[in-house]
Amino acid sequence: MEEINPVIKLCSEGMKAESKNKIDDALKLYLKAWKIKRNNYDAAIVAHYIARHQKNPEEKLRWNQEALDRANLVKTEKVMSFYPSLFVNLGISYESLKDFKKAKHFYNLASKRMKDLPKNEYGENIVKSIKDGLVRMDSI
Repeated sequence: MEEINPVIKLCSEGMKAESKNKIDDALKLYLKAWKIKRNNYDAAIVAHYIARHQKNPEEKLRWNQEALDRANLVKTEKVMSFYPSLFVNLGISYESLKDFKKAKHFYNLASKRMKDLPKNEYGENIVKSIKDGLVRMDSI
């Protein structure tokens, strides 16, 4: 029987809290997960969730970059499906900071990795975010 990753468990609990609109509770769970992360895989996942709840655009960018940096340190295929989302989140972060050149760069990187997305609703949502980001950048 495979051990349940406590970091993933906390992130799952955080997502359940989010679904009940308990955003502060969700962030607390993600920050708790950050404290107990065991490796770069855990850190990439947790940083992604923490980034989503940052009100300050610079902090959101910092956590999105942390997620990407940690994913880059994982030497297995299990992070491949993360990259489109990580890139699109960096695109959104740079767009919110009005750095449209970097935003477009990350949307383009995300576009090149769409093949790594799962063929499900999650994957479709990321593809839509990528395409929407590219449309916005083309209109600037």
